[in-house]
Parts: sequence; structure tokens; C-alpha cells
Amino acid sequence: MESGFFDKVEDNAAVRIWAETTQQEKGDSLTEGYVSELSDFTRVSVTQNNLQEMKEIWAQWDDEVKRLFYCHYGHLPYLLDVKIDERLFGALVQYWNSAYSCFTFGNVDLVPTIDEYTALIRCPKIQVDRIYSKAASGPAFSKKHLRDLILAHPDTKKRVDVFALSIYGLVIFPKALGHVDEAVSDLFDRLSKGTTPVPAILDETFRSLNVCRRAGEGRFIGCAQLLLSWFHSHFWKIEKNLQEEDVEWRAPWMVPDEILYRCGDFDWVPLLGVWGAVGYAPLLVLRQYRSRQFTPPTYGLAQCEFVFTGNNYKRRVREISNAWNQIRRMKKFAANSMATPEYDQWRI
Repeated sequence: MESGFFDKVEDNAAVRIWAETTQQEKGDSLTEGYVSELSDFTRVSVTQNNLQEMKEIWAQWDDEVKRLFYCHYGHLPYLLDVKIDERLFGALVQYWNSAYSCFTFGNVDLVPTIDEYTALIRCPKIQVDRIYSKAASGPAFSKKHLRDLILAHPDTKKRVDVFALSIYGLVIFPKALGHVDEAVSDLFDRLSKGTTPVPAILDETFRSLNVCRRAGEGRFIGCAQLLLSWFHSHFWKIEKNLQEEDVEWRAPWMVPDEILYRCGDFDWVPLLGVWGAVGYAPLLVLRQYRSRQFTPPTYGLAQCEFVFTGNNYKRRVREISNAWNQIRRMKKFAANSMATPEYDQWRI
């Protein structure tokens, strides 16, 4: 299965030709008028919510309740035990290139993949019932309010739901310390329709890194625990100075199947997050699979990044949503038909 994927990549001359031709014709993301503002040193704060109370609640639950949580929400609680090494995190940010949204190490350009983040949190399809009132709680839910619901609600399943919401709001999307932002609760509601949260996690990771790197400082508001777990999964402990050849970028538990390398009219994949959108170039990550590195088309990639405010963002969100809906329709068609040339244009 693994070698089969590599053969598809290496033999897919049409994709390589398309990528190189598009890059030459359109140029890259550093178009006229765009100025890279990379700093030599970035001061990043990774101040996190105090998770001790959540750890204690989890420790008090018996195996039956924990199994109920795993069944509905996967292995999210392990994020509570990931310790944040601020110095390591600060060093990691130094390798982040905000112009191309990738980590650079030696000659390697790399970004985390959606599949890697999915595997790290082992996130199944989630079924969620609404168990709170926005009118009563306002635009954000306090940590204390959620803790009281977890401790006092008579329904075990509801307690599990609120605990999962707390992890999403306080660990995965920690925008406001001590509170769960309303936008996170909206995403949590959509999970009941089978929506995966991983593209939004990846989007907010990229956007927060971009903001900090360009400004030279700032507070990282993505999931620091998940990013560090991804980082550790690629750098194995060695008893000598780290050299480029010592870096194994391909996580050993990842066996790729197919990669969506473009989306609709976009020459890359746009991601919608909780508070904004960002462009994502999957062709940048192929080197971690020891595959030939394509020259990725990146024209307009930097300009795709925007926040959900202002007068025009809804139009841009519709454009991205329409592109993804087009892919979904093609994928559904491909599952029921042998003739899939349209869908094959966008995947390896």
C-alpha cells in the first residue's frame, strides 16, 4: 500500500508539469505588494489555561465513563498531560516561514498534514447534543460555569459532552484564557453532522504562527500541545548534535493513501478555521514521505489568509465553501462511478 502511493506520486508527471507550469506562469505567493516581515527572533508566549481541575475530574472518572468519552470523542484527554516546553516552542517558531506557511529545516519545507493531526488526536466522527443556552451564557462560557456543569449534571453523557467542549475551548482553541469562545461552541455543534475539526485546528495553528512570526512577538492561541506532539513525532532523540540527515520527517505511523493537492479553482487547499481562513499547500509536505518534492503553485496563497471580520469576508468564505462542496460532490460521484476524471484533477 505504501509503495503503491509512492509510485502514484513519482509517476504522476501530469501533476508535476501542472505544478511547475502554474508556478512559472503565475509566480509565487510573494507577489508585488506583499512584503515578508520575518524577524530574526520571535518572542512567543504560550500561556495556557490552568488545566489542573480538568485533570482531577478526569482522574476521578471510572473506566466506564472514560470509555464513553473515548467512544464519542477519541483520545483528546491525553492533551491535558502534554507539558509545554516554552523554550522548545520558541525555537520551533524560528523555523516557521509565514510567507509559505511551512517549517523549514535545511533544504526541507514541511507543514503538518491533516491526516497527521487526525491520527494524533484519534478523533472519530462526533455526535453532539446542545446542552447549554447561548442566551444565558453570553458570547463566551466561563471555565467555572463549565466545571460546575461537569460536576453537577445528572446525565453522564452530558457531563462527558461538556468536558469535551472544555477541552476544545481551553486546550485546542484557547483564544480567551479562562473562557470558551462562542465560535468554538458553534464548531462543536457542527461536529454532530460528522464535520471533522482537524482542518480548523490546522488553520488556526498556521494563522497564529503567522501572526507571531510576522510581528516578531505575540501569544500563540492554537493548540500548543498538539503542535509539540507533532514536532516530537518527527524528531527522534539522538545522542549527538542534530544534523539534517538525523531528521525523520515522515511519522512512522503514517501510511498515506491519497492527497488532495488543489481545491476547486484554488491551486492549493484553502482552510476555514474558527476565527479566520488560511491557504494550505499540500504539495509542500510530500518530502516527509521521501517522495520527490514538487514545485508547489503558491500564487495568492499569502493573500488567502483573512479573519472573519469586515465587509467582504462572507463572500470569501462562500467561495471557499463552494470549492469544498465541489470536491465533496466529485468524491461522492467517484465512489459510485468508474469515470472520475474531474475528481482525479485534484488528488494524487
